[in-house]
Amino acid sequence: MSESKNMVRKAIFAVGAILSVAYVMPFVLVFLNAFKPKYDILENPLAWPKQISWDNFEQAMVKMNFFRSLTNSIIITVISVSALIVFSSMLAYYLARTKTKFSKVTFLILVASMIVPFQALMIPFMSIFAQFVSLNNRAALIFFYIGFGVALSTFLYHGFISKIPMDLDEAAAMDGASDLTIFWKIMFPMLRPVTATVAIVNALWIWNDFLLPRLVLTQETQTLPLSTYLFYGQYSTEYGQAMAGLLLAVLPIIIFYLILQRQFISGITTGAVK
Repeated sequence: MSESKNMVRKAIFAVGAILSVAYVMPFVLVFLNAFKPKYDILENPLAWPKQISWDNFEQAMVKMNFFRSLTNSIIITVISVSALIVFSSMLAYYLARTKTKFSKVTFLILVASMIVPFQALMIPFMSIFAQFVSLNNRAALIFFYIGFGVALSTFLYHGFISKIPMDLDEAAAMDGASDLTIFWKIMFPMLRPVTATVAIVNALWIWNDFLLPRLVLTQETQTLPLSTYLFYGQYSTEYGQAMAGLLLAVLPIIIFYLILQRQFISGITTGAVK
């Protein structure tokens, strides 16, 4: 029995190691090739740079208009994530504390909506909203992100709030506190771990999203993922500049994740598992 368990553990470790290498390898290739000229990349993309050069980064920042794209990404991500945190936490609190058929059905509809991918709704969604909303602006994109992200955010908050005893609410209500006071003064500070989870999940999604901004925004309001598309031409591709642009695009969100990673793990384990 002990030998069979060791064999199973070794097999699991081997599979995990292979998957880890397969997952990390694209990031390694991007990092290595960001510092190499185009011809060195074509010659051997796996080789270590013969000489560290920052030319790709300088040219990428100019070509992708880095600071304008960075500003657009920050504005869209911060406003969208903040709105999702506020609206989803309040909705989850209402659905978790009101034991009615309406709240149960509403929660089930939200969970069911998470199954439908955006690609299935893309064409009819854009054709309908284009008649009522000027799509070439950041406000429309923020509105769409809130609509598509509220289901998952509410689901995470709902699982966390359901574990908090209702005695806290009842004690505060007996002292004369209103529902809003109970939520913002007592409940919301307790939601810090799952709030970090919601912030990271949505920030990663919104920051790295390419399809929806591609449908809504133009070059004047483009985000960082859209700006990296400029390196891929019809007849040639600037691989070195593209790799440098990808690094510049993902670096801010990686830093954001590293800052909140402890709260993220805590929120996942306690908020997503009911």
